[in-house]
Amino acid sequence: MPHQGVISVVDDDDSVRSATSKLLRRDGYSVHSFASAEEFLQSAVIEETRCLVSDVRMSGLNGLELQARLIASGHSIPIIFLTAFPEDKSRERALAAGAICFLAKPFDAEVLTGFIEQALRRPR
Repeated sequence: MPHQGVISVVDDDDSVRSATSKLLRRDGYSVHSFASAEEFLQSAVIEETRCLVSDVRMSGLNGLELQARLIASGHSIPIIFLTAFPEDKSRERALAAGAICFLAKPFDAEVLTGFIEQALRRPR
């Protein structure tokens, strides 16, 4: 049975973006993927995104800047951050601004989908 809502994946690493998107599609999610925060912010998908899975370190806008822009523009999309650089300062900033979680790469697929389900249960 398909899940409700779109999951958007933002990561400038093609292989991570592709693997994460493929994993989520296999689990029945509707997924849109973006190579940059700017690409996501300019998309029409932003309004239907129920959960955002984003890298922290990206060229251009990073994940924390993306989170700040979404909040400033009134979008309260639950965000799951993925990072190869799990720094405490970044984790604290992301969680304080409302992120669902901050997962270190490589991450466990079941842990990721558990957090996505938690995000999808949040009221809009």
